[in-house]
Amino acid sequence: MTHIPAFFRSLTALLLWAFLLVIPVTAQHSMTQTQATQAALTPAEALQMLKDGNERFVNGTMLTRDLMAQVKQTASGQYPFAVVLGCIDSRVPPELVFDQGIGDLLSPRIAGNFVNADILGSMEFATAVAGSKVVVVLGHSSCGAVKGACDHVELGNLTHTLSNIMPAVYAASNDMEGPYTSSNADFVEAVAHMNVQMTVQNILERSPVMAGLVEEGELVVVGAMHDVGTGQVTFMDVNP
Repeated sequence: MTHIPAFFRSLTALLLWAFLLVIPVTAQHSMTQTQATQAALTPAEALQMLKDGNERFVNGTMLTRDLMAQVKQTASGQYPFAVVLGCIDSRVPPELVFDQGIGDLLSPRIAGNFVNADILGSMEFATAVAGSKVVVVLGHSSCGAVKGACDHVELGNLTHTLSNIMPAVYAASNDMEGPYTSSNADFVEAVAHMNVQMTVQNILERSPVMAGLVEEGELVVVGAMHDVGTGQVTFMDVNP
């Protein structure tokens, strides 16, 4: 019988042990939402799915997905469980940040993550028609739109866009010392947080449809902030 040196036997055992440790992580596969799984979710469970997804994203343990299989599975209908209203910033793609797949999220995006009648209408479709159980208003650190609003930037149509963030600029300036420009990083972050909070309130005040779903316990609307330096999302208190 061929003699195998003890060193190689130990190395083989070590590699096998490491391989077995990896299997439980890499073998985690995602599921595509169906009408039944969406209907069975509570708003609290839907929110937790987003929190769990972001934790996986930050830890580098994202689920394995067959995206083309999900394309085929969702071709005849979609049953997303969440709406994420986010900024257009390239560093904050909702499906990646929350480790979700095709058919999981409806993701309206606009510089400054605010709402207007068109976005509210889209979100009403997402919740009252498509059945999503949670709405997240997702702001982020180092937001260019917020910085532009802080500096009162004027540029073509962007001037009107940034005007939607100005209420948060004025509100934040009442709570802290200046300078009230993008040179003050603390002020920029305060405006970003305030903008998210005000957008959550705007959704509930300007959309009787979503406010009604919240009152019935069929929907939660919550703000959150994404740290572009770490990838972590911090959720604010859920609106009652």
